[in-house]
Amino acid sequence: MAADLGELLVPYMPTIRVPRTGDRVFKSECAFSFDSPESEGGLYVCMNTFLGFGREHVERHYRKTGQSVYMHLKRHVKEVPAGGGAIPRRRNGKVFLDLELNRDFNGEDYEYEDEAKLVIFPDHFEIPLPNIEELPALVTIACDAVLNAPSAYKKQEPESWEEEIQVSRHARSLRQLDNGVRIPPSGWKCQKCEMRENLWLNLTDGAVLCGKWFFDGSGGNGHALEHYRETNYPLAVKLDTITPDGADIYSFEEEEAVLDPHVSEHLSHFGIDMLQMQKGTENGHHTDNKPRPRVSEWEVIQESGMKLKEVYGSGYTGIKNLGSSCYLSTVMQVLFSIPDFQRMYVGNLQRIFDYSPLDPTQDFATQMAKLGHGLLSGQYSKPPMKSELIEQVMKEEYKHQQKGISARMLKALVSRGHPEFSSNRQQDAHEFLLHMINLVERNSAGSENPSDVFRFLVEERVQCCQTRRVRYTQRVDYCIQLPAPFEAASNREELLAYEVKRKEAEENMRPPPEPVRARIPFTACLQAFTEPENVPDFWSSALQAKSAGVKTSRFASFPEYLVVQIKKFTFGVDWVPKKLDVVIDVPDFLDLNRLRATGLQAGEEELPDLMPPIVLPEDTRGMLNQLLKTPEIDEAAVMQLAEMGFPLEACRKAVYYTGNMGPEMAFNWIIAHMEEPDFAEPLTLPSMIDPGPSAGDSPTGAALLGNSPPEESIAILTSMGFPRTHSIHALKATNNNLERALDWIFTHPEEEEESDALSDMADTEPNDNAFSNANSHSDSTLSPDGDASGPRVKDGPGRYELFAFISHMGASTMSGHYVCHIKKEGRWVIYNDHKVCLSERPPKDLGYVYFYHRLSSS
Repeated sequence: MAADLGELLVPYMPTIRVPRTGDRVFKSECAFSFDSPESEGGLYVCMNTFLGFGREHVERHYRKTGQSVYMHLKRHVKEVPAGGGAIPRRRNGKVFLDLELNRDFNGEDYEYEDEAKLVIFPDHFEIPLPNIEELPALVTIACDAVLNAPSAYKKQEPESWEEEIQVSRHARSLRQLDNGVRIPPSGWKCQKCEMRENLWLNLTDGAVLCGKWFFDGSGGNGHALEHYRETNYPLAVKLDTITPDGADIYSFEEEEAVLDPHVSEHLSHFGIDMLQMQKGTENGHHTDNKPRPRVSEWEVIQESGMKLKEVYGSGYTGIKNLGSSCYLSTVMQVLFSIPDFQRMYVGNLQRIFDYSPLDPTQDFATQMAKLGHGLLSGQYSKPPMKSELIEQVMKEEYKHQQKGISARMLKALVSRGHPEFSSNRQQDAHEFLLHMINLVERNSAGSENPSDVFRFLVEERVQCCQTRRVRYTQRVDYCIQLPAPFEAASNREELLAYEVKRKEAEENMRPPPEPVRARIPFTACLQAFTEPENVPDFWSSALQAKSAGVKTSRFASFPEYLVVQIKKFTFGVDWVPKKLDVVIDVPDFLDLNRLRATGLQAGEEELPDLMPPIVLPEDTRGMLNQLLKTPEIDEAAVMQLAEMGFPLEACRKAVYYTGNMGPEMAFNWIIAHMEEPDFAEPLTLPSMIDPGPSAGDSPTGAALLGNSPPEESIAILTSMGFPRTHSIHALKATNNNLERALDWIFTHPEEEEESDALSDMADTEPNDNAFSNANSHSDSTLSPDGDASGPRVKDGPGRYELFAFISHMGASTMSGHYVCHIKKEGRWVIYNDHKVCLSERPPKDLGYVYFYHRLSSS
């Protein structure tokens, strides 16, 4: 039998590989679906690429690649009978080492058996594993390596090594001064600098002082350390970490975090009862000692305390939380509730899968189609069987839970290379939405782009306050950002009274009063959005000098789906985004037709199309003068090349463009350029004095913009450190005039490709602009020459209906939790990670990002 197996595997031996360092083994999930070893058909792992495939997709991989040998992994899970006392057991104990389970195995509730075997396609010949005696050595080694390899999405880097925290040698004999100091439960501040963050309580004398400063601008002024150097009092506890379970304690003398077994006694010396303290953290991020966000926000948004009815089937599949990944879950749930995204990825599922690359885990369209199918098929959202429910009722227990699907493969792909989204920290859902739109656009070149439904044009009207002249420009955007004006709150008197009470409590070292949430009418947010704003450093081309200017923004087109972000976040003193505690009565129906742009009006006079004067930095000016001064050409090298029979002017250009590096370098330049039509034409240098006719003044200006700028001009700009594409854009926009091109570059630092600008926006915090500035393009983005390659917009009436909103709970975008509510089949549904239920009271007034769809004109 051993010889038979060896002979059977001989033809396939060249295709069987042993996983090397860096190879990822996908043995927990299919590349095209959410099948796993726990699925009915198990999982097939290719013994060459180590990709995993469910039963429905393994044949496709075999036909596409010709790989015939797969390892089939199957996990059989059984529930332990009540009172059986059985211990979860494994047959083949090391088979699925490091396998990420698709369910939570809890204590003695389950027993499971693992099974592995080699399968040879197309005949499906099976070889049970382990089978060391009968298999060739190479196959045995490869199988063992695959079975023991870590799962593909385990952290690639080694686990961070952390030294075990030791008990401080000062803990038992700590001397505490009987000075009558009592620490209040809140309102703390540094005794030396009034700082209210990163505060430490010295356990000897009760001094409350700030911690050290960190490189990112957080922390404090180091007064706690200064106090130790003055007094030698060794131990301090961080105030906002005290809980009934312990606290963060630091020993200045030992220079490390320590344990204090007597911390409860040491804190009670200053009137602190540990059992009454709550740790000021959310998802691992410390907040300050101001009043905590009310628990009611979490309860209201998640509709806690209500018996919500679970829903199952197509469109009602949840997404598992991978650890602070709820921002991704909510955005993807909303995107795949939009027909354009469903049609693009799920409607083309088979075509996308059939034409996927050899590694589908790295293909954007494949992973989007996989997630879309998982959410919309209903395959992973099935209600419990009636027999199962009856049995659970008889046992007076209910264990069935919605499992949801894991977006781990998509998250790894879309966050690759991004410093924030690739981490396990909480992120801003609005920023991730813009990031996803950017990726969709980049991966939709030459095909349908579902993100077109969000794109619209913004008309910006800038007016010189002195001359009253105006300028109109247009740019692309994807979202409007509405401010939350506190001064317009309908309960302003209540807010003022609360502020008075809060200050009194702080001064008298008393607990703060119950927070009051500002109620702001949506009409006030819209009014603040439409008001004119000052233009900083406005240069009036009419006056040819700096002047006061105001800007207003209107919709040049209305998108099919309107995204509205409420600007709830601002920056605290520690530069951490903090959330404004407000409620806004967001309407179900929205009519924005009055905000449609009107363009240049009768009686309005446009500002002249002039550029402001250039003020170059000294180093840049010196470099430019050096580059543009009359060139020195090595005439000896020129004559040496001319004697070889090359045209004299071509020789001069060769020596000039190679920087007088000698006849050999110039000769190479001649060989590379001798087929060019202007090879023998005289050397011409770019001029800073004679710009020639302006493209705007010439009837052929548009045609001039389409010509490629002189290579020598591009070389000068790129030698100054500017990107080549940026330099070409600048020269085209200024009719190849170097001086104006330089100014254009300085005044258009953001002029990149549309998708790049959008990506940059996704990496920034919310700004003060009325629109999202997802694309901060000037009017050049809109193809002023009428080119059809301009941005595609789906314009229509500005009447909308609310169909989804994402809500945030917590103090800042760096912490907390997201859920979303989506209106489906006339009823609101709450998506809270893997749980999907009918909503009883959708908290529309506490949302963060709102999604509207356009109403038909009928």
